[in-house]
Order: sequence, then structure tokens, then C-alpha cells
Amino acid sequence: MKKTLVAYFSASGSTARLAKTIAEVTGGDLFEIRPEQPYTPADLNWNDKKSRSSVEMSNPSSRPAIASTVENMEAYHTVFVGFPIWWYVAPAIINTFLEGYDFSGKTVIPFATSGGSGMGKTDEVLRKRCSDTTNWKPGKKMSRSESAAAVESWVNSLNL
Repeated sequence: MKKTLVAYFSASGSTARLAKTIAEVTGGDLFEIRPEQPYTPADLNWNDKKSRSSVEMSNPSSRPAIASTVENMEAYHTVFVGFPIWWYVAPAIINTFLEGYDFSGKTVIPFATSGGSGMGKTDEVLRKRCSDTTNWKPGKKMSRSESAAAVESWVNSLNL
């Protein structure tokens, strides 16, 4: 049986809601990508160039630590990876997650929530974090309140 994992990072709860919908539609297991050091509202102030998120996003080598790991990652065939769009790409903690596991032979599908911006170069940037043998599917930006029917339609279009 092919198992599905829905791993997500959510700073405000928007991506968590969408991840839960994807898990319900796919029958997948949920895994929250929680930072070892939780973000405070001040850390997330993108208008402050000295805020933690601004500093992380301006440093391409930033890899925030994750509080826990996925047990039995080898058991999963398909991995959805969700996050909010920050500065037109995924938050740095998603790089930490993708670089922390071997996705060889797995199908990886990014999904994102955003207040306004699109996926930008997110697929291009994240794809480089995985093995050449990873089956990478194009990412999709969706609303945090996307209906189960819309999510199911998208998942079905992936031909998993």
C-alpha cells in the first residue's frame, strides 16, 4: 500500500487548515514542521529587516532547526509539503525539511498559502533540495479555506 504524508509548516494556522484538508482527501498522515524555536509575532514582522524571518529569508544558507522528525519516512511513497509563501518562495525551514530526508523514488508535491503573492520560483528553488530521482510535481497555491472538492480535484489531476 502506498502511504501518503502531508508535512506542513504553518506560521499563522492558514497552511495547517489546508494541510488537514489535503490529509482528509488523500487519507494521508499529518506531520507539522515545527521550528525548534517557535516564531513570535515580532519574528514574523516582514516589515522589520531585523526580524527573525527577514534575517532568515535574506540569508540563502539559513536552515532553521526543526523540533521533531518524521518517523519511518521510508514508508511514505508520496509527500505533500506545505508552507506559506514568504518573499515569493518557501520559508527557510522548508529547505531544512527537504534536505533532512532522502526523497529518492518518492513523489513530492509542494502546496502553499499566500496573502497575495503566487508561487514565484518556489518549485525551481525547492526542486534543487531533493534527489534527482525524486518525482517532483509542480506546486500549487491555494486558499487556506479551499473546499475538499477543490482539493480532491487537484489531487486527482496529479495522477498519483
